[in-house]
Amino acid sequence: MPTYVYKCRECTEQFELNRPMSASADPASCPDGHADTVKLLTTVGVSRGGAAPAPSGGGGGGGCCGGGCCG
Repeated sequence: MPTYVYKCRECTEQFELNRPMSASADPASCPDGHADTVKLLTTVGVSRGGAAPAPSGGGGGGGCCGGGCCG
C-alpha cells in the first residue's frame, strides 16, 4: 500500500498516511484534527535489482585525499 505525505496548513506539521491508490485523492486530517491539509509530491527511489554500482574515481577510499588526488 502506498504511503502519502501530507502537510497541515494550520499547524505546518507533515504526516504520512498509508492508503490504497484508489483513496489517494481523499481528504486527510492531520493527527491534531485539522482538516486544511495538502498532499505533497514525493520522489521514490526505484532499483532494478542487483547490487548498487560501485563508486568510480579515486580508488583509494576515504574520499579525494584518501585517493591520492590532493597536492
